[in-house]
Amino acid sequence: MSAGTSGVGGDARPLVTILVDDVAVPARAGEMLTTALARNGLLRLRKSPRAGGARGAFCHMGVCQECALHVDGVLRQACLTPVREGLTVERRGVL
Repeated sequence: MSAGTSGVGGDARPLVTILVDDVAVPARAGEMLTTALARNGLLRLRKSPRAGGARGAFCHMGVCQECALHVDGVLRQACLTPVREGLTVERRGVL
């Protein structure tokens, strides 16, 4: 495998760069956004609107809505959003 495509478990998907809160973050093209964020240590996705506590991905299948983020300016569920080059993510209200 060439540099930039080898990965854990033989993942040959190409590396891409996404912007998370204006910071460049490496990811694999096509992986779910929650996976890319977790691999980069970004587990706190937002604050609870009631108690203010940290919230993160929970169900990883689009049911709980805990991973809702602004992706390219639109509120989306990160667990259902595939990564692509240049994706922009805003974790508004993160601790």
